[in-house]
Amino acid sequence: MAATIRRRLQRGAASTAVAALVLAALTASQAPAATEAAAARKQKPAPPADTPIDGGSTYFTDRPPLHRTAPPREEHRTGQGTALGTGPAEAGLPATVLAAYKKAASAVDASDPGCRLPWQLLAGIGKVESGQARGGAVDAEGTTLQPILGPQLNGNGFARITDTDGGRYDGDLTHDRAVGPMQFIPSTWSNGGLDGTGWGADGNGDGKKDPNNVFDAALAAGRYLCAGDRDLSVQDDLDRAILGYNHSEDYLRTVLSWYTFYRHGTHEVPDGRGVLPVHRGGAGKSGGDSTGSAHHGHGSDAPGRKPGKGGSGTGKPGKPGKGQHNHPGKPGGSGTGDTPGGTGTPKPKPTPETPTPETPTGPARLTALERVGDKDLSATAGTEFAASPRVRAKDAAGKPVAGAPVRFALPTSTGARFPGDATTVTVTTGKDGLATAPTLRAGGKAGAFTIRATAVGRTAPAVAFGATVKARPAPKADKLARTSDKELTATAGQAFAEDAVEVEATYQGKIAAGAAVTATMVTDDPKKPVENTKGPYFKDPEATGDDKDKPVRTLTGLTTDANGLLKLPKIYTDRHAGTFLLRLTTADGAVLTVKLKVAAPAGS
Repeated sequence: MAATIRRRLQRGAASTAVAALVLAALTASQAPAATEAAAARKQKPAPPADTPIDGGSTYFTDRPPLHRTAPPREEHRTGQGTALGTGPAEAGLPATVLAAYKKAASAVDASDPGCRLPWQLLAGIGKVESGQARGGAVDAEGTTLQPILGPQLNGNGFARITDTDGGRYDGDLTHDRAVGPMQFIPSTWSNGGLDGTGWGADGNGDGKKDPNNVFDAALAAGRYLCAGDRDLSVQDDLDRAILGYNHSEDYLRTVLSWYTFYRHGTHEVPDGRGVLPVHRGGAGKSGGDSTGSAHHGHGSDAPGRKPGKGGSGTGKPGKPGKGQHNHPGKPGGSGTGDTPGGTGTPKPKPTPETPTPETPTGPARLTALERVGDKDLSATAGTEFAASPRVRAKDAAGKPVAGAPVRFALPTSTGARFPGDATTVTVTTGKDGLATAPTLRAGGKAGAFTIRATAVGRTAPAVAFGATVKARPAPKADKLARTSDKELTATAGQAFAEDAVEVEATYQGKIAAGAAVTATMVTDDPKKPVENTKGPYFKDPEATGDDKDKPVRTLTGLTTDANGLLKLPKIYTDRHAGTFLLRLTTADGAVLTVKLKVAAPAGS
């Protein structure tokens, strides 16, 4: 497979200086009030201005096709709105890589919901950084089959970053290289991150932070993009996040083009079957160059522009014109990228356009979300909801809008979850404008909460769904019986044997697991037994201080185990001797009376 190669930086100290100036200009553009508010929040730090994630290596410059085929067929969509094996080839994402992006976005949303990180942004970055881990060349755990390394950052056409990790991640003992599917340089992965030790993360829960693992790398990238209290639904924050990853306006436009493309629909393909990019470049005047002079792939700065000859689509530089010189990474060597062959008078270069989230003929027409179904949702604790939240996207004329991403979100406080333990999912509307959330499973506690559906990237009002989780009905028990017929005796002032009383609960002859039982020490009044005030008693296991030895003669909340058995807590006695009664009952009418004999102390 083609090795992943990344953007070149200006040689020597100029790289760091220009990169710092670009980031300083971006920071200065923020309003003072916003800057003060961000400082006051004292949340996670913003990415360091002089150290982009990738160290400024080359990147893949391929752009998505200007015209895509029809969206994937509805019948092949999964619960997450992703189709299997249909649609344009460029929209196919390797299964494990796609799962990593979605898992990372869900994890970041749970810890930092204000960031609003879309998984498609991770996919856009993953495309230009490594071609989606070389088309999904990963194992079942998400680790690349072979190392993905950028060029040596030795100052020879790139930034100079001497070895910071002893070759641990990149195998290079002299200089650093960008590593893995999201191309982290070792110093970014292991230094200056959220916990002071690095941005590296454990995305697959195996206890390791491996930049070569797509789950780990995607989660780390997501947290990095959200740093500085960013809200990625705001264009300025989105742009700054991407520029923090790589200090180049051309890099920004390339990532945004793929981000927009993926938001129009994707489908899953087997690992190793993803489309591999072929054009590489991005080397401009300097590593921090924001002029957009980097090498374009077969795409362009704005829709409708045709790439120039001599390098814009082939990666091969054209011949320079008279008095001109070839510059690394500039198509045609002319410095414009629009002069065929690099000769003649450069054409006026149109102002690059930032891709918009939607197109006028697609989801951009969406003006409203309409709830489908009037009834609120309900389920029993621990079970799946019978119905899922469902909305229809409409335009101003009331017609359905296909291909619109709709986000369903749960409050993190509830125990309910979408598949994959997710609290948010994004579903793309079908040709009928419908978006249906995947199956929702209730948590273990009863209560009510609200599910919100919002149109991603649009200002349409959100739709709210009421959801109720009902308590699981207590198992029934219509009979209680002791598991032993041994007489229960103790001496006054002492305790009965440990676990002296064990009972079995059944319902219609079958084991009653989880049945609720109440135990009460009662008087021997045959007509109306009441709680006794003397004789055997229990102790409250949660009591403290002077109350921990206080007699308790009624216990509630006792339940039988999986085998229908219940062992009562230790039973103590006071100074009274005689025969006393322990009454066990269930809500279904089962009653068991147990005799407790207390003998007087010897010589009394």
